[in-house]
Amino acid sequence: MSRITRTSKEFEELVSEAEAAPTEGWDFSWFEGRATEARPSWGYARAMGERLAKVEAALDIQTGGGEVLASARELPRLTVATEGWPPNVAKATALLHPRGAVVVASPEDAPLPFGDAAFDLVTSRHPVRAHWTEIVRVLRPGGTYFAQHVGPDSAYEIVEFFLGSQPDAQRNARHPDRERAGAEAAGLEIVDVRAERLRMEFHDVGAVVHFLRKVVWMVPGFTAGQYLPQLRALYERIEAEGPFVAHSTRHLIEARKP
Repeated sequence: MSRITRTSKEFEELVSEAEAAPTEGWDFSWFEGRATEARPSWGYARAMGERLAKVEAALDIQTGGGEVLASARELPRLTVATEGWPPNVAKATALLHPRGAVVVASPEDAPLPFGDAAFDLVTSRHPVRAHWTEIVRVLRPGGTYFAQHVGPDSAYEIVEFFLGSQPDAQRNARHPDRERAGAEAAGLEIVDVRAERLRMEFHDVGAVVHFLRKVVWMVPGFTAGQYLPQLRALYERIEAEGPFVAHSTRHLIEARKP
């Protein structure tokens, strides 16, 4: 997301515009000029592409609309992606089939619908949860899991603005130390774990509405109508003080199956 100077709009117009915007896929171009988010220094998409170019069979888990996988210059001979949300399945299929990749509709909490030791590389960008035993099962010996995960406390300034203070256990559920332990317990050897905290800025209330409609686990069941008082307060705060600032957290994890 990048920043462009934008003229002010009335509260109702901003909210209505955001409610009407499509949410499928992981295309964030709608936020252009309305929100910014710093990117991790490691450059996940580039690093993923480098690894894809060196293997024969790869699986991308929870691919969204397929945008990140499709950004790779070269895909392996066998490239498969899974996705659970039907609008994203359709979008990913349209984007990835011309590249020779297969998209499989599979709920994110279900076992992976593939045989044992099927892939040299498993990737994922922002999975809801890493199912370590399934990842280990579908990797070939010597295969690699390479992913960028959402970290603890990510964008919790937004979450707590709408929901109030959250319990520490929920805030730290995605801590990289826990994920390292989960990967190792499943039989993976950790190659690298890196974490960063990144600044986010929301320049109008519509950007917050669209963000919460798109990233649905932040405020479960969010609708603008349900949270109109909070949205009105946020609109007035941004008008008076400038952008609403939050911080995302991300960690890169690379692990190898012995």
